[in-house]
Amino acid sequence: MTENKEPKGKCAGCASNKRDHRLLAGKLDVYDWLKDVPESAQCPDVVEIKFKNTRKGFYSNTNQLRLQRGDVIAVEASPGHDIGIVSLTGDLVVEQMRKQKLDPNTYEAKKVYRKAKPVDIEKWHEAIALEHKTMIKARQISAELKLDMKIGDVEYQGDKTKAIFYYIADDRVDFRQLIKVLAEQFKIRIEMRQIGARQEAGRIGGIGPCGRELCCSTWITNFVSVTTNAARYQEISLNPQKLAGQCGKLKCCLNFELDCYIDAQKDFPNTSIPLETKDGTAYHQKTDIFKRQMWYSFDKFNSMNMVQVSVDRVKEIIRLNKKGTKVDKLISEKSIDNKKSLDYENVVGQDSLNRFDKKENPNKRRGKRKFRRKPRKPNKPTKS
Repeated sequence: MTENKEPKGKCAGCASNKRDHRLLAGKLDVYDWLKDVPESAQCPDVVEIKFKNTRKGFYSNTNQLRLQRGDVIAVEASPGHDIGIVSLTGDLVVEQMRKQKLDPNTYEAKKVYRKAKPVDIEKWHEAIALEHKTMIKARQISAELKLDMKIGDVEYQGDKTKAIFYYIADDRVDFRQLIKVLAEQFKIRIEMRQIGARQEAGRIGGIGPCGRELCCSTWITNFVSVTTNAARYQEISLNPQKLAGQCGKLKCCLNFELDCYIDAQKDFPNTSIPLETKDGTAYHQKTDIFKRQMWYSFDKFNSMNMVQVSVDRVKEIIRLNKKGTKVDKLISEKSIDNKKSLDYENVVGQDSLNRFDKKENPNKRRGKRKFRRKPRKPNKPTKS
């Protein structure tokens, strides 16, 4: 891949290389699992091109260039041309277009001009170097014009004739004066594009509380609305500091396991129904969904002295309460007898786990070997 083609004696992080993070893998990367399979006769001429951060596009290879994943190419833009990196070729491009709800037969794709020449790449690197300075200056200009907006990122076109300014705003913003000032300042064509807080986090990237890269900057292509009901179904505490991601919105990962939790709770009883016993009324406090256990206490506003009751037992008590019968205890005698202490059991004939532990008895003394000394022979009188 192009990302690995580094000149000898220079590292990827060296400033003299003018390398940009859009050249690195990870941002909405696609794994081509058909790369070792020969292309079919009806292989499309459309290729997928990735640009800065999460921006991608589909372009038509009308010149029949031999393109591979990682090639830096020049593509059609309005006006001029743009520089991008090939992220996918072959039959999987059609599947990607269908995933983006684009019809391969009717979609009018722009053209691929050529593989990027050294002059194109050099101008592209110069444009990349201008992006951060342009963003800082644009923020200063918008503050001077007192516009209620935040410019989160700037992306230059490969030929330095156009720049896209990504901004965030809660309300409608009249940025006509801002466009005039930016055009006079930078001598380029200006395009303003509004994005949301989630899109901004996906473009900037970062590390989440789980220790991995943000999902919105690696593989999420469309953002589904997240509500607090997803946290309620999963019995998660409604703490805004823990539920919010780096974008300030609810975490997208709250939706990942939601369907599994909903399926597991299909036969669960309503937690607002109290349980009537002879000792008093028990109120629900918490639930362990996958263990199918529910905790009840006899104080509605205090969770002290909670009793663990299975879901089947709760349903049985509710059914008896509807008939006007109060149960003696929350836990039945059968469930008490069935409880076993968790311990190691040699169920398949394995050796004991503590077979290497040698337990010595401290009261047992080590027997010392006693040596009996032989009696000395009497000295014989010497003959004179």
